[in-house]
Amino acid sequence: MKKLFTLFAILLLAGMTMQAQELANFGRGPQIVSPDIQGDSVTFNLKADYATIVKFSGSWLTGGPVDMTRGANNVWSIKLPCPRPEIHTYNFIVDGVAMNDPQNILVQRDGTRYLNMLIVPGERSENYYTANQRGTVSHPWYDSKILGSNRRLTVYTPYGYEANPKKKYPVLYLLHGAGGDEEAWISMGRTAEILDNLIEKGLAEPMIVVMPNGNPGQQAAGTLKLPTKQVQEQDAYVKSLVTEIVPFIEKNYRAIPKKASRAIAGLSMGGGHTTRATILYPDVFDYICPLSCGIRDSAELDAQLQGIKKAGYKLYWVGCGTEDFAWPNTEVLDKALERNGMPHTIYASDGGHTWFNWRLYLNTFARLLFK
Repeated sequence: MKKLFTLFAILLLAGMTMQAQELANFGRGPQIVSPDIQGDSVTFNLKADYATIVKFSGSWLTGGPVDMTRGANNVWSIKLPCPRPEIHTYNFIVDGVAMNDPQNILVQRDGTRYLNMLIVPGERSENYYTANQRGTVSHPWYDSKILGSNRRLTVYTPYGYEANPKKKYPVLYLLHGAGGDEEAWISMGRTAEILDNLIEKGLAEPMIVVMPNGNPGQQAAGTLKLPTKQVQEQDAYVKSLVTEIVPFIEKNYRAIPKKASRAIAGLSMGGGHTTRATILYPDVFDYICPLSCGIRDSAELDAQLQGIKKAGYKLYWVGCGTEDFAWPNTEVLDKALERNGMPHTIYASDGGHTWFNWRLYLNTFARLLFK
């Protein structure tokens, strides 16, 4: 018995010693802060003991990656003027290999790439931070007979949804662009943060936001490693969106099942889905917001827009950057809506085909919905 007690004591002491050593190793060395915003500058730091060349790449920089400087304890640094308030992305390049900042837990996924985020505070970005009253983001699955698979959605429900079981809400169907999936608007678009802040401030109506996967051959985001397939039928996804996803949401969530309580918006490819869905199903959505896509002129365009006009709508809001390659097609849509006597808004921003603009658009048009 005494030998067992002695053995137990030795093992306990050894475990405590190893834990202490592990904690000592974890806390050893200087504390590194990165990124470090101080006034109108921001410093990025990376400890890389064996590196020979370290460069920095930022989404706001022109001219490619810039050199970092080795300092004490092999901490490489670069101090730059702070970019304008928004969300920017960056990474390091260590001896030719791209890597993220190990000191920064803020990342976003853009397709197959994970990039660090730099959130610069200011009026434009104030709604990109976590609000005090937060909604819920979930990932339900629905069965699509049209696309022949069980598919994943991302759904945002506003603060108070669970606590008010009798209250019903309007719905925004928010569509991603090419290369994205059902997580794009949450990861890069900051949808939950924007809606939480707008609703908490009384600037937007509490609403459900549904973010489908717009790739008809995908069941879900590629991170789930599910099989994909080719879907050849034109408009198959748009048909699934309107005839399968909308009914699924109105059956499984407390959504108001009326045209006046449905909005649709999308960027780039999703903007094309937005215009196509409203042309094919003009009686479904009262709020129409295509972003960075415009439309192509055709012999059928006026008749298609007249169908939307006849069905009626409350808002037709178009956002696009004047440097965006989609700007010429936005001008086509503007002229087509004008000649068909359809009231609309063209929100022209600077910049191009980037999330820099799409976050701004959501933060702007969401205030106009369901009022």
